[in-house]
Amino acid sequence: MLLVSAPILGVPEKAALSKVIDSGWLTMGDRVRAFEEAFADMHGAEDCVAVSSCTAALHLILHALGIGPGDEVLVPSMTFVATANAVLYVGASPVFVDIESADVPLMSIVEAEARCTSRTKAVILVHFAGYLADREQWQKFARARGLHIIEDAAHAPGLKQVGTFGAAAAFSFYGNKNMTTAEGGAVIARDPDLRDRIRRARGHGMTTGTQQRLNSRTPQYDVTMLGFNYRMDELRAAIGLVQLQNLQEWNEIRRILVVLYRRLIANYCPAVTVPFSEPRTSAYHIMPILLPSLANRQDVVDHLRNEGIQTTIHYPPVHRMTFYRERFPGIELPVTDEFAQRELTIPLHPQITSPAVEAVVAALASALANCMQAETAA
Repeated sequence: MLLVSAPILGVPEKAALSKVIDSGWLTMGDRVRAFEEAFADMHGAEDCVAVSSCTAALHLILHALGIGPGDEVLVPSMTFVATANAVLYVGASPVFVDIESADVPLMSIVEAEARCTSRTKAVILVHFAGYLADREQWQKFARARGLHIIEDAAHAPGLKQVGTFGAAAAFSFYGNKNMTTAEGGAVIARDPDLRDRIRRARGHGMTTGTQQRLNSRTPQYDVTMLGFNYRMDELRAAIGLVQLQNLQEWNEIRRILVVLYRRLIANYCPAVTVPFSEPRTSAYHIMPILLPSLANRQDVVDHLRNEGIQTTIHYPPVHRMTFYRERFPGIELPVTDEFAQRELTIPLHPQITSPAVEAVVAALASALANCMQAETAA
């Protein structure tokens, strides 16, 4: 099966894990700190905070900014559910905002303006598929309204611009991301005070960690705030240090594959559209396409699967999920709904070859031809 995404793991990662095991120190030690420094350096940041997941990163950012009950946070519905969940974690209310268009499935600034109220305190920008939102426009929007900008950069590691939009950016190192630590995440926050609050909240609000107490030869510590158990361990950090060395090369391979996909789809599947037709900075995390409106998506999925090709959907809209539909009824996001009904994600990762891309497009063309025949017969 040609998978939508696949981690690249090998001998270097195994060797790094073995060194951690041999060291006898498994959590919040030298490797976590080295990973934080290396990840921050790649993004031109002074420092970052490694955490257990991107969800934890989003929660910590919102918590450290003091967002809570009575506050509202603008979020897209075209995202993974964690984006909205993190807002509920701090007791605030997510306000779902439509996307700009089928070609630019990022939060619409026009729709965001229409949904702002006196209770709006922040906006979470999701860099969907790895494509960055318009920084200058959103910064102007936020300044005019006194809002915090939070970046959900789960799809966009390795880009220098990420983490420069506003208060902070949250990253994911889940197994299907551009680089992985299995589970894991990070926060880039340029304000050292905000970064310090996030770092302390990561570990129960404690003033020192276990290794710090060992090195200082004192068991004493204090708890200065409400905190959480969102720490990254040494095993994940060790994998991350190896993966980080390859991230830029892997992102470049992704870019080359996307260029090939776009050319082949235009030639052999002209009824299919590929979002982000205009050049835009990207980490090329996934390869979303939009099927023609008359095509039966499940038939296309089944056809490709029979050809040994996995597909998936990014994303089922959050506002349509049972939990959110019941909690926030009556939300209408027509552009998001239309995009979600036609979107299909096809394989994209650095282990894919050019012949594999050609095979995917050929199978897609065959599937669509079958769909058209069925439609004509009906």
